[in-house]
Order: sequence, then C-alpha cells, then structure tokens
Amino acid sequence: MNRTMLFRLVNDLVMTVLMLIAMAYYITGNMIHEVVGVVVLVLFIAHNFFNRRWYKAILKGKHNFRRILQIGLNLLFLVAMVVMMICGILISSDIFPFIPVNNDMIFRQIHVQSAYWGFIIMAVHIGLSWGMIINSVRRMTGITGTSRIRTIALRILAVLIVAYGVHSSFEGEMGSKLFIYNPFGWFNDDSTIRFLIDHLSIMGIYVVGTHYALKFIQKQEKRTVQKN
Repeated sequence: MNRTMLFRLVNDLVMTVLMLIAMAYYITGNMIHEVVGVVVLVLFIAHNFFNRRWYKAILKGKHNFRRILQIGLNLLFLVAMVVMMICGILISSDIFPFIPVNNDMIFRQIHVQSAYWGFIIMAVHIGLSWGMIINSVRRMTGITGTSRIRTIALRILAVLIVAYGVHSSFEGEMGSKLFIYNPFGWFNDDSTIRFLIDHLSIMGIYVVGTHYALKFIQKQEKRTVQKN
C-alpha cells in the first residue's frame, strides 16, 4: 500500500471517530465539541482534496445502479456536512464568538439534525466502500488467503453488531433524532465508551446492510448476464 492510500485511510478513520466524539456534546462540553468540529472540518477538506478526481469523473463512464447510488449518497453527504459545518460556525460561542447571529435556534436545529443525517449517510457511504477498505487492510496486514473459519467468525460478529445496533437505535431514539429537534438535547448519563460503542453499532447496521445489499445486487446482475 502506498503512502497516499495509507494517509487517506487514516484521515477517514480519524474523521469518523472525531465525528462520533463531536456528537457526544453533553459528555465533552461545548469547547471540546467546537475544537473537534474544526478538526473534522480540516479532515473533511483533506478527504475531498484527495478524492477530487471523483468529482471530475461524475458524468464520465457508465452509470449502473451502484454508481448512481454512490454518486447520490456522496453528494447528499457533502451537502449534509457543509450545512452542518456552516451552521456550527454561525452558532459557535467559543471559537467564533465574533460572528453575530440573530435567532440562532433555527441554525442549532439545522446543525443538530444535519449532523444525525450526516452520521447515517456516512455509515452508508462507508458500506459502499467496505469491500475496498477490507482489501486495503488485507494488503497492509499481508493477509492474502481465504479462511472459512475467519469468514464465519466475521459474519457472526457482523450479526451481533447489527443486533446491538438495532437495540441501541431504539434505546437512543435515533428515529426521533432524525425528524424531531429537541432544543434541550438528548442527554443521558452514559459513559464516553458506552456512547461510542452504541453509536458505532448503529453505524454497523448501515455499513453491514449496505455492504451485503450490494453483494446481493452484484450476484443478481451476474446471473442476469449469464442468462443472457
């Protein structure tokens, strides 16, 4: 694996973790939340810089179901992140307190809900690229062969993550967070570790679901081609 690819993977991994930490507002406090947000902004700009060729190739080549889905989700993720960050800067009270904003509750609502939608879209985005991520990790660790036991173990782990993620979604009222804004937040007394585990498992639902849905679609497409 070349250095550029390694840097991109590390950049995306750190950005994902920091986005989760930024969502733990009532655990970290406002100052840390804003500092983490600024770092995420820098990493997000770096992410788009390293993927700038993707934007140039949007209208080129064939557009099958997977590519259309990927383009749509990537653009939605871009919009959600840009909206979230602009609103975050406008309502900032520690890093950008000099920006005068009237009626900031509207911007707070947009900031919070775009963050949760961005969280879900990000998970689906990772799911679309999960095969590539796994292959990169295999090359980096030197794993070249296949193992039935390893495959079964990883699939059992995926099922457990999804099951716990569904439980965490209902317990944390994720559906309400996506559609209903609570100006007093969604505070609970969970530890930071519990918060991260819960939200990583919720991400797991969409990562695993997207990955295996794509594998199913690809198998169906191959069968259709073979029949024709």
